[in-house]
Amino acid sequence: MSSAKKQKFFSGEKKNVLISGGAGFIGSHLCDSLVQEGNNVICVDNFSSGHIENIKHLLQKPNFRLLKADINQSLDLGQFPELENFHISLYGLQEIYHLACPTFIKKFDQFQLEVLYSNIFGTTNMLELAKFYQAKLLFASSSVVYGGESNQVFKEESQGSVDFIGPRSCYDEGKRISETAVMAYNRQYNLDAKIARIFRTYGPRENLLDGHMVPDFVLQALNNKPLIIYGDKNFSTSLCYVEDVAQGLLKIMESKHSGPFNLGDPHRYVLRELAEKIIGLTNSNSKISFQPPLSFMRTLGVPDVTLAKEKLEWFPVISLESGLKRMIDYVRANHILLQPLLDQYDEEEKAGDK
Repeated sequence: MSSAKKQKFFSGEKKNVLISGGAGFIGSHLCDSLVQEGNNVICVDNFSSGHIENIKHLLQKPNFRLLKADINQSLDLGQFPELENFHISLYGLQEIYHLACPTFIKKFDQFQLEVLYSNIFGTTNMLELAKFYQAKLLFASSSVVYGGESNQVFKEESQGSVDFIGPRSCYDEGKRISETAVMAYNRQYNLDAKIARIFRTYGPRENLLDGHMVPDFVLQALNNKPLIIYGDKNFSTSLCYVEDVAQGLLKIMESKHSGPFNLGDPHRYVLRELAEKIIGLTNSNSKISFQPPLSFMRTLGVPDVTLAKEKLEWFPVISLESGLKRMIDYVRANHILLQPLLDQYDEEEKAGDK
C-alpha cells in the first residue's frame, strides 16, 4: 500500500505511533495523551533511565504496546509478534517521537557512552525507521544546545556557546549532532522531520534523588528532611510543567513546520525561593541546605517562546503553584512506592556525616 493510501486510511482513524524513551519522564506523559486520543502507541524503552511504573497503567490498554528494546540497534518492527494487531506491515507507521536518551544527573559520568550512542546511533536508527515508513519524526532536543550562558533569553536562531570536549559534551554536543542529522534527513530525503528544544521540565514521574532538585524538594519537605540545592542561593532556572511540554510536542507534530521550536516556561525561578514555597505548601519543618554543584547540573538560560505562540498557538498554561500542588499530591499518593528512595536518602545523608 502506498504512503498516500496509508495516510488516507488513517485520516480520522487511529495512527500507529512509536515513542522511543516512552517509559521515561516526558515520554510516559506523551504516551498517556496519544493513547487517550485513540492512537495505537508503541512504547520503546530499554529502561536505562525509564521505569515500568511510569507506563504500568497503560499495559492493559488494547491500543498500547511496550517493546523492551535498545534503539542503538536497528529496530525491525516486523519481528515483534505483539504488534500484530496494529497491522504495521499493511498500514505502516505514521509518527515517531524520538525522546530516548539516558538522563541521569548524579550518575552521569557512568553513562557517558550510553548518552553518546543514543544521540548518534539511536537518532540515526529512528531516522532510518521514519524513512522506511515515510513517517513523520519529532526529535526531542534540549536547551543545552544553546550552551551554559545562564543569564540569556534564547531564541531559536541563537547560536549559543559550545564546548566540544567538556565533561558534558557527550550530551550537549550529542543533541547538536542529532539536530544536524534530523535536518540532513529532512533535506536529503524530504522527510517530515521536526525539532523541539525542551527547557527544564518538572512534574510527576520525574526521577527522584538524582539531582533534579524540584521533585526532590517535595519528597524532602513531606518528610521534614533538608531540601538540598546543588548550587548557591542565586541558582535559577526555567521550569515548565510536564503536561504543557507534552502538549507542545503534540502541536509540533501536527504542524507543517520543522522548527526548531523552544518549549519551556519563559519565566526565571530562583530555586531557593521555590524551595521555600514548597516548604510552605507542605507545612514542612524542613530547612534548606546548599551543597556543591553537580557536574551535569548547571544554571541555564530561559526560552523565548514567541515562535511557538505564533506558529503553534502553544504557551505553558499550568502555573507554577498549580504544578507544584500536583507534584505534592503525586508524592503523597505514592508514598509507599517511594519509601525505598527515602531510605536511600537517609543512607546517603548518614554516609555524608561520617
